Amino acid sequence: MLAPTPPNFQEGKKLNKTIDYYFAPQSPWSYLGHARFAAMARASQAVIRVLPVDFGKVFAVSGGLPLPKRAPQRQAYRLLELARFRDFLKLPLHLQPQYFPVAADDAARLIIAVDLHDGVAAAMRLSGAVFAAVWAQQRDIANAQTLAQLLSECGLPSERLAQSCSQTVQDQFDANTQAAIAAGVFGAPSYCLDGEIFWGQDRLDFLERKLKPD
Repeated sequence: MLAPTPPNFQEGKKLNKTIDYYFAPQSPWSYLGHARFAAMARASQAVIRVLPVDFGKVFAVSGGLPLPKRAPQRQAYRLLELARFRDFLKLPLHLQPQYFPVAADDAARLIIAVDLHDGVAAAMRLSGAVFAAVWAQQRDIANAQTLAQLLSECGLPSERLAQSCSQTVQDQFDANTQAAIAAGVFGAPSYCLDGEIFWGQDRLDFLERKLKPD
């Protein structure tokens, strides 16, 4: 008796590649790269693992600093780079939005809950909406009402907000964070393919080359 055919198997072809997508919901760089990354993954038929991470814990072991603790020179250059990429990519972005810095753990857990119940495409859609809420629309993603509105705008069930408070979701959030640390991730966004890290939306060209068939 023949063994069952593995999912996604095509004779003579490799299985679709999987990209681990580590990000923080409040990250402007994740926002700037999100749509391009999603389109790139679709074009290459890559599988995305949506992995919101607690970068406070990542920084604790990687030597990173939260934005307010960085040197003034670094903070000033960050604003310059954000403006450059905003203008180059023609994306709406407030350099200093009303609700930033912002606590983003609730948004991260909501994205995880959607991923668990509705799948990757829905989680990617919600992630994009969360990024835009902070950087384009100046909305408070630490506010439960804002998160409920984003669910509705994405056509997702309202009960996901309550489900995001479950222990299962928290365990997944913790697991994502530990996976990022184990992979050597130290900043957002990070795209990991075949054990190789591509840090930052300005490295998407290199990721695209890596995704191309041999």
